[in-house]
Amino acid sequence: MYKKLHLVIPQSDESFERYYDLRWRVLREPFKRPRGSEKDEYDQVGDHRMLVAEDGTVIAVGRIHFNSPEEAQIRFMAVDPNFQGEGHGVTLIHALESAAKEQGAQRVIINSRSNTLGFYIRCGYELKEEADTVKNPAAEHQLVKALDRPEYIVYRPAWCEALQKTWHEQIPITEAMGIRIYQYTGRTFELRAPLARNINVHHTMFAGSIYTLATLAGWGMIQLHMQEEDLEGAIVLADASIDYQSPIHEEPRAVATLSDMEGDFTPLKSGKNAHLTLTIAVYNNEDFAAFFTGHYVVKAKR
Repeated sequence: MYKKLHLVIPQSDESFERYYDLRWRVLREPFKRPRGSEKDEYDQVGDHRMLVAEDGTVIAVGRIHFNSPEEAQIRFMAVDPNFQGEGHGVTLIHALESAAKEQGAQRVIINSRSNTLGFYIRCGYELKEEADTVKNPAAEHQLVKALDRPEYIVYRPAWCEALQKTWHEQIPITEAMGIRIYQYTGRTFELRAPLARNINVHHTMFAGSIYTLATLAGWGMIQLHMQEEDLEGAIVLADASIDYQSPIHEEPRAVATLSDMEGDFTPLKSGKNAHLTLTIAVYNNEDFAAFFTGHYVVKAKR
């Protein structure tokens, strides 16, 4: 597994050669299509993205092009089979949607075969036109996703909306602090809060607010991962420590990463509590500001 990946825009002939090679190997070779069939007339005007490992291996590729000023379309999404199931598809979807949104798109459409339909639905796409796969098993469904909201969640948006609603209803201080779920990718979970609602006499973020933001980032990541695994339980923070590195005077951000989670959910399946440790990075905009380590207990449903 490659630990560090880079999201890049292919520009050179050599980078495009590797980009198209993965397209062909994943999307065309299995169907015995010839080289060249992985390209179309929109490649010259489309926006391309690819995820590349440090050694140059291309992990995932994708493209957007515009059908109208308001509508972008994602095509030729491909992830190397050796790296599927690691969240790279979501990373690529996020990059392509962001590029579309920056250029004024209000919605994105995707055509999908049945075997990838579930993935796109998890990414917040809604079925617009269902294909007749009885007559044609290779027929593609059409899905659409609105981008016209100021902020949107790239993965499991309904789950994130429900989680934030639960926090605001059951932990009123979270709404007073303005804590909101900014993004979830299946592998990362990010919370943000406005500095103005959490400021101290030094015009920086109150230490207690930083602690709360980090605590909830860990809780949120655990909760969403439990839903991914179809598990239930009550999450409590058993113990925690925080190392404040520098003051926060810009945009506060707390980021939890699944790879930084230690522990095992298995006991929940037999009615026992699960113990997890999760480290959270807190940022002052893009600058590292605090390091939080939380020891959480998930109480099994009795």
